Amino acid sequence: MKFGIGLPTGMEGLINPIPFFEPRHFIEAARLAEQLGYDSVWGNDHYAPQNYVRGKRAAIPNFYEVLSVLMAAAAVTERVEIGTAVLVLPMRDIVTVARQAATIDQLSGGRLLLGVGIGAYPEEYAAARPDLAGAHRGDMLEEGLHLLQRLFAEPEVTSHGNFYQVDGLELAPKGFGGQVRVLVGGHQKRGIDRAIRYGAGWIPGWRPLDELAEWIATLRERAAAAGRDPSSLIAAPQFSCLVGKDHAVTERRYLSSGMVQHRRSLSFDGRDPSQSLHNNLIGGFEEVFARVERLHEMGADHLACTTLCVETVDEWFEQLEMFAIEIIRPYRRSHGIPDPAGPAA
Repeated sequence: MKFGIGLPTGMEGLINPIPFFEPRHFIEAARLAEQLGYDSVWGNDHYAPQNYVRGKRAAIPNFYEVLSVLMAAAAVTERVEIGTAVLVLPMRDIVTVARQAATIDQLSGGRLLLGVGIGAYPEEYAAARPDLAGAHRGDMLEEGLHLLQRLFAEPEVTSHGNFYQVDGLELAPKGFGGQVRVLVGGHQKRGIDRAIRYGAGWIPGWRPLDELAEWIATLRERAAAAGRDPSSLIAAPQFSCLVGKDHAVTERRYLSSGMVQHRRSLSFDGRDPSQSLHNNLIGGFEEVFARVERLHEMGADHLACTTLCVETVDEWFEQLEMFAIEIIRPYRRSHGIPDPAGPAA
């Protein structure tokens, strides 16, 4: 199982205070994550302050463009994969995304994991893309995924859909290995079906662990029924994270973090915020390690875009190092997995 860390490209106001990361911090974080043995670095994608953020914050949050940040991260690293968790695909021009993704994949030597989804907050569409008012975001996502799939694979593409049109478009270069790896986001089971049809994997947000185990099994079963190799699909769930020596103290610290209100703002998607404490990577070292082992047993392939629930930049870097030392390295030792950063890590 691989371990990824989420860079806070669009977390100000939602989880972290305003301001939070400066541009230099993204570079420092990517370098340090690689040195500590993380497998990947990720960023999320926001366009405008959410209603609940505007109601509680006077300052405007800094939302850094995720593909730009990831390209900067790729330029100062050699090994870690770089991923979006997730790029809000309906907000973007598909041809531009295809060109950006293929270029980044080429420049990074095939390290891009392009996670895409519909986005959680309709008010971002209302502010940044009012021309999409009334459009069905799920239909846009599926049409965009299908067009991306073709643009990454075919020498010439013509498509006249409901939302996107190209005519005899020849797009080169393609991805570094011939295809850009696309992970399809979604907190509901329809995201699994989209991942099987269009993607290299599935990248959900957290679910209760029992439920997540069932859904990963469903992913494998439906992939086999669709004629795909189940083991070829990456199951890459995302989690919140806060670890410490004392389990109870760390849980209380989480409950005072900005993540709690953020979870409440997302309760419309069917996830009960009251269950988040015990179904994320939150608590003492032993408790969190046990959850990581459980994720391994249920068949998770990549813990993508792990989000650190902290209030200061110093705490962010402290948690980055603590999770690597207290959780990732013991996990690898227990399973005989070499540390990708080398024995000195």
